[in-house]
Amino acid sequence: MQDEALIEAHLRYLAVQKHLADRTLTLYGEAFDRLRGFLARDRLALPEVQPHHVRGWTARLHAGGLGPRSLALMLSAWRGLFRWLGREGVVTLNPVDGLKAPKAARPLPKALSVDDAVALADTSASAPDLPDTASARDQREAPWLAARDHCMVELLYGSGLRSAELLSLDIHAHPQALGWIDAPAGELHVLGKGRKRRSVPVGTPALQALQAWLVVRDTLAAPGETALFIGRLGKRLTAPQLRNRLKLITQRAGLPTHVHPHMLRHSFASHLLQSSSDLRGVQELLGHAHITTTQVYTRLDFQHLAKAYDAAHPRAKKK
Repeated sequence: MQDEALIEAHLRYLAVQKHLADRTLTLYGEAFDRLRGFLARDRLALPEVQPHHVRGWTARLHAGGLGPRSLALMLSAWRGLFRWLGREGVVTLNPVDGLKAPKAARPLPKALSVDDAVALADTSASAPDLPDTASARDQREAPWLAARDHCMVELLYGSGLRSAELLSLDIHAHPQALGWIDAPAGELHVLGKGRKRRSVPVGTPALQALQAWLVVRDTLAAPGETALFIGRLGKRLTAPQLRNRLKLITQRAGLPTHVHPHMLRHSFASHLLQSSSDLRGVQELLGHAHITTTQVYTRLDFQHLAKAYDAAHPRAKKK
């Protein structure tokens, strides 16, 4: 089997057997495109690749400006490919084993304060004050947009959903549903990264917002549309539409920072950890595969405590 066919077979394996997310498959495909380029340039076949080849390629990409995170993902993709080739009997050596990308600084996730998060949710619940010159459509749509936006903000902040998980929610459970809300049980079920299902509690404010939105939604949805959150045309809301609505709500709330959907997920995790200190519980609610991913919020929590210390402790004050 030729190199091209082997790489395509491996991608199918990742999609079908490993259930990698579409975005991850796209990134791995880009990593394999780089590998194809190096193989063609150096006139090598996959079984001929040696560790010194990979080290040279990595150094070349790093010198060309490829960042540590991108290099780490690329090496991970290549390492997995050669591991799979080894199981298939194509290679006897994994030339990527032991090679690491340069370390990247890991910035803290940005989270809102509790007051700002509550202000954002409260602002989303009310329709904006429109000028007398506003169009008839804007006047007509303002109330139902407020009902929908409020429900979305309450779920993003109250249940810590990813934007894709929020937008994939359907109005009820069915065989093809990726996610749905069981309102009587106060639970939300989603299909997260790696196609892993998880259940998350839904708080009273979110359930109340959901009830208010469903009353309006049923009059707007296109025939046969199962999506919980829909746009003006009655079809499932898209990620860019969600980001734009959140931007408008942030401006109305007068918050000093740009708020994107994932920031509400960060805020959910940070505020929950500050109150409970239950790292394992937060990991389960977020759907993180590894506890190390969740541990970044302990650094955020310490930063919160450090600010409180600097502001309040007598020995922290500068003379």
